[in-house]
Amino acid sequence: MKSEKPILIHFHFHKRKTGLTSSIENVLPYLERNFEIYIFGSLLSGKIIGWLEVLKLLQTRRKVIVHVHRNNEILRALFLRVIGSDFKLIATRHAESTPSRLTLSLLKKADAVISLTPKMQLSLPFSSTVVGHGVQTEFFRPDSSVKISNVIQENIICIAGRVRERKGHQVVLDAVQPILAKYPNWALVIVGKIDDQQFVENLKGDISSNKLTSQVYFHPETKNIKKYYQASKIVVVPSYSEGFSLVCLEAMSCGCTVVATSGVGVHGDVIENQKTGYLFSPGDSEELRKVLFGLVSRELKYTSEAARDRIVNEWSAQREANQLKMLYLH
Repeated sequence: MKSEKPILIHFHFHKRKTGLTSSIENVLPYLERNFEIYIFGSLLSGKIIGWLEVLKLLQTRRKVIVHVHRNNEILRALFLRVIGSDFKLIATRHAESTPSRLTLSLLKKADAVISLTPKMQLSLPFSSTVVGHGVQTEFFRPDSSVKISNVIQENIICIAGRVRERKGHQVVLDAVQPILAKYPNWALVIVGKIDDQQFVENLKGDISSNKLTSQVYFHPETKNIKKYYQASKIVVVPSYSEGFSLVCLEAMSCGCTVVATSGVGVHGDVIENQKTGYLFSPGDSEELRKVLFGLVSRELKYTSEAARDRIVNEWSAQREANQLKMLYLH
């Protein structure tokens, strides 16, 4: 008789899709061969189930793994344990910030805790396993033929992600203004959901006063972020803090030369400075300007191939799935 696959239930209780959502969706296809997968919650691609279906699955004699990512999800899992359900509970810590007492108390109740980076691991006073997010490298791949509609310049510097002050857009704008003025065939494209409209208006005011309106573009959040990476020569990830930063990995997988803040998220782990990308200090527009000017003027080398190789070999979703499988089953 053919043995049944273990059951894997991913909890996802959040009011909107986030980078965390994308990271889960990236890896689940690579786990389907080994697990029967369900989603308890909403807004996540997959087989969505409710409380009744969860309870039925937990009443089977099959091995069940529950993977949670937020405090509200841990609480739901603990409720299931209180009423007698038996399963292995895996919790992932996604934030760089110091965890609260409540968060620590909840994480301790999991059978295993995952940290996304070594830095996150150090913030926890108990054992955890580092498993970074991975990228679907066969999807996020270079394609130099892709163009962005209404961008007339030949060369693009891109910033992707939510638009607010802590994401560092002002730093990039301060750095790039003299470069754009000198190189009219270059453009800055900012793509993402606007969190702070007044902040954007201030950015546009700076752009207008420097007579760069024709070289700086604002595009709304899109499901097809891949085309922006493929059309860009340089992607800047200027955030002051990050839980992980999938943008960095996805852009590198598409063959972009990525310039990212050092000591933030996974940037320093995935980027070897001047070999697979470039790092600069958070908030330092002068340092960023030197790097961007060097790239635009071709005094610095582009890291396209080395960046792609780094992601394919060390940061793929398949590799992440293999690490998760070991944790789930042992």
